[in-house]
Amino acid sequence: MVKKYDLLTIGRSSIDLYSANVGSPFTEIKAFNAFVGGCPTNIAVGATRLGLHTAILTGIGNDQVGAFIKSFLEKENVATDFVPTIDGTRSSAVILGIEPPDRFPLVYYRDNCADIHLHINHVDAVPFSDFRAAIFSGTAFSKDPSRTAMLYALELAQQHNVTRLLDLDFRADQWDDPRSFGITIRTALPQFNIVIGTEEEILAAYLTDISQVSIKHQQISAPEIKGNIEKAIQRIKHSGVDTLIVKRGKDGASIFEKDKPEVKVPGFPVEVLNVLGAGDAFAGGFSYGYLNGWGLYRSVRMGNACGAIIVTREGCANFMPTLEEVMQFTGERGGM
Repeated sequence: MVKKYDLLTIGRSSIDLYSANVGSPFTEIKAFNAFVGGCPTNIAVGATRLGLHTAILTGIGNDQVGAFIKSFLEKENVATDFVPTIDGTRSSAVILGIEPPDRFPLVYYRDNCADIHLHINHVDAVPFSDFRAAIFSGTAFSKDPSRTAMLYALELAQQHNVTRLLDLDFRADQWDDPRSFGITIRTALPQFNIVIGTEEEILAAYLTDISQVSIKHQQISAPEIKGNIEKAIQRIKHSGVDTLIVKRGKDGASIFEKDKPEVKVPGFPVEVLNVLGAGDAFAGGFSYGYLNGWGLYRSVRMGNACGAIIVTREGCANFMPTLEEVMQFTGERGGM
């Protein structure tokens, strides 16, 4: 049976206000550029630009920010049939600084945000039988009613044999307690086929002490987390998931499957302008390769290439590469 869509992305959406003064400390920013962001939004745009037929399940408020987000998605040919306008909420916003090579502070404005008010009825409106795969954002599990809606979406995806991917997407300040992230995610892990995360996000899935988390320079997306990464990897491998992909930045990524040795996939060294959005670009690239039957190694290599390209650019969704750009980039660097 031919599916109507390749990929459904589920969770956050926002307007992203990026510093227009690259290199300036946050306190000296004079202007911002408005883009679209949020993990699932970035992934949807990235995957669509590569050639997948993609839809998104997220929520927007009855406001001009929501109109801004939806208009951009429609121009990018991301299907917005499952983007409800939720009265009484506000569309999410993020303000971000760019201080290369290693400082990228950000501030979330997500009080009463629309996407966290996704509920069971919104999920019921999605025809899961029309999709080949669905990728969930970890932040969407942070609060109800979205948390319950995500668990319900997982059930429906499983019932319709939809491949289920989880981008761990750990944002400590979006949880009432950082340890809640791990408790919630561990409950859902067995229902996923593929899990994608950084070393820090994998460690976050097994936090036992809040003091293990350290966030410097308000880099919410890049916390320092103490723990035993090898032990955490093994626990996820044996949780029931088929595949764990560990993103390692400039060092590429690693593939872990139960009862198989680690497979290291090299990255593409580049000069970094802005790391924000690199993981989402990776997920979009990986999804493209995987859903085109490329196999895990080449699909991860594709993800690495997309991530490497996006860190040389100013923002996230608006700057995702096309398939032609990725092929030219990899062709100049030894190919896939």
